[in-house]
Amino acid sequence: MKHQKNPLMPFCMWLLPLSFFAYQFILRLWPSLMMQHIMTQLVIDCTAFGFLSSIYYWGYAGMQIPIAFALNRFETRYVVFSCALLCCIGTLLFSFTSHWYLALLSRFMVGAGSAAGFLSTSQIISEFFPKKQYSKMVGFTFTFGLLGAIYAGKPVNLLINLYGWQKVAFVLGFFPLLIGFLALLFLRIPMDTKSVSCENSLEFKSCVGLLKSPIFMGIAFANLLMVGSLEGFADVWGVNYLMAAYGLDKSAAAQLISFIFVGMLFGGPILAYFGKKIGNYKVISLCGIGMAALFLPLIYINSLNWFILAALFFCIGIMCCYQVIVFAVGADLVSTQSLGMAVALLNSINMLGGSFFHSLIGFAMDMFWTGTMVGQVRSYDLSSYQYSLMIIPLCAILGALLTGVVAIRLRVKHLS
Repeated sequence: MKHQKNPLMPFCMWLLPLSFFAYQFILRLWPSLMMQHIMTQLVIDCTAFGFLSSIYYWGYAGMQIPIAFALNRFETRYVVFSCALLCCIGTLLFSFTSHWYLALLSRFMVGAGSAAGFLSTSQIISEFFPKKQYSKMVGFTFTFGLLGAIYAGKPVNLLINLYGWQKVAFVLGFFPLLIGFLALLFLRIPMDTKSVSCENSLEFKSCVGLLKSPIFMGIAFANLLMVGSLEGFADVWGVNYLMAAYGLDKSAAAQLISFIFVGMLFGGPILAYFGKKIGNYKVISLCGIGMAALFLPLIYINSLNWFILAALFFCIGIMCCYQVIVFAVGADLVSTQSLGMAVALLNSINMLGGSFFHSLIGFAMDMFWTGTMVGQVRSYDLSSYQYSLMIIPLCAILGALLTGVVAIRLRVKHLS
């Protein structure tokens, strides 16, 4: 541990990037509450809206490795401030433009800026806390970070109802800039840190080696296929589906979706326990099958009461934490020198899952559209949502099967 005179200093330093990590969930999720308004403002259909939503993930995924390099070369405060500024400009631009290409650019900017949230927090943990506390602090980071996802639902929707979505977007745009300025003013590096350890440096060769590894890439793409419950449903399509299927208002639907993130608060420790008992690969596969099984009644039984829906979403949220196990599996597959690059690459491919599901579900929505229009905007009935959302459980099963294939291949490799 870097020796600090003030024992509270590491936690103060950790809280600054942690605030940005939590807040980026709000920037990521709030457009799902404004689907009809955005479609009206830009005059687009569901295919275009799905593509627009997916652009965030292209920015987030594409910047994982560059930001990992930047954090190794520059002080964390400069990286956090630059990315917060990018989020501010992108959010304000997105809120007030009616131009399609500017809307795409703005969501890409928000995604690119948000990519620094977790990586910068991880960097501060590695600099200010002992190595033995790294896993615990990363766990706390996800716990507090997910509170941002929870508050991105009903509370933000209530503000939108009170003040209008563009006024709320204006405030949401400037808040990351405030976090960035605080980080610039107060975030520091440990006084005895002279240079970045070679052991933790990220090299281009290690990235190429990971891309050539069929086992590593197999588990990475299994992760991508299984992420639909979170990035395909909870992030964008879930609120509007619940409104269509159960006749809920937007606030109630957003509140129910937040139970996925509440479940994720508990999922990490639960799945880690079972991973030690039965093996990480089995846990990942069972989570994929479990998410698929829970989605079937959610899609095809439209008489479920509020408590059953909340329980379903809570359980789905627990299973969404299979991603924590994926990172543990990825860490076991690489050397210490390649660990940082492995985490960045896994996170990058994971976030591409959001782009994949948003685009594919949006395309399917338009394919099953019945032709109904409300003004200049297409209106989608329940069957359009049901057929389109079946993509999520089908891909979850494929991801579970791919994980099993990777586990078998790894076992054969060890035996040989």
